[in-house]
Amino acid sequence: MTRRRPPDPLPRLYRWRTNILQAPLFFFCTAICGSLSLFASLWDKSGRVQHRLARIWASGGVRISGARLVVRGAENLRKHPVAVYAANHTSYMDTPVIFSTLPFQFRILAKKELWTMPFIGWHLNRSGQIPVDSVSSNSTVSSLGAGVRALRAGMPLFVFPEGARTPDGTTQPFLAGAAFLAIRAQVPLVPIALTGVYDLLPMHTHHFYPGEITLTIGEPISTTGMTLRQVEELNTRLRETIESMRAEEAADPSLDVENPGLAS
Repeated sequence: MTRRRPPDPLPRLYRWRTNILQAPLFFFCTAICGSLSLFASLWDKSGRVQHRLARIWASGGVRISGARLVVRGAENLRKHPVAVYAANHTSYMDTPVIFSTLPFQFRILAKKELWTMPFIGWHLNRSGQIPVDSVSSNSTVSSLGAGVRALRAGMPLFVFPEGARTPDGTTQPFLAGAAFLAIRAQVPLVPIALTGVYDLLPMHTHHFYPGEITLTIGEPISTTGMTLRQVEELNTRLRETIESMRAEEAADPSLDVENPGLAS
């Protein structure tokens, strides 16, 4: 299955398939795994069971979407026991793709506002994820302190440096949180490029357009000896690296990016 740009409007076949089959299955999988995870949190203080359930949910979600996931550079995931992993943010499906791919327990940094949402907020809180308060720069730095403590305790972190999904598929400016965490904890920063996930489920849509999606893990960037004065330098390098990996993937001649031309 090759990656293709979704036509606009999306053909009825894809809309009906999502509404009748894929969406109900996805929400059912989410409800079951989420409920089991909340129940497990009552006794599983390590988070291992919850993370295992999250991986089951994520793998199930990717399968339900109909996409074919290709992972490149998987050897870079095991080079360091603790690191900050950072990826471009293209779609709601980014999270399932990440959880289904990273083969170890980790914590994510997410907007504090999500903690106020029923069920989602409960799960984020009980599973030990880390809220980031973006009200002011002082609040953000204070929130990142929890991430630094998690890294120093041996827990890898995952961050979307853009802070929100891209509205058009292009990489947005990066916030410096991932670079700050990596330098402050003196752990490597690992770039991850997501390609094709935007086409699978673009922003402001709720219908799947399955094709090939790719997760590429780059070489870890060492932060040994770096200081906080170099946060912006590292942040720029991170974004440029992810953009370079995305460009290489998009240039792959084996990928068909033409509109399939199905009738709507």
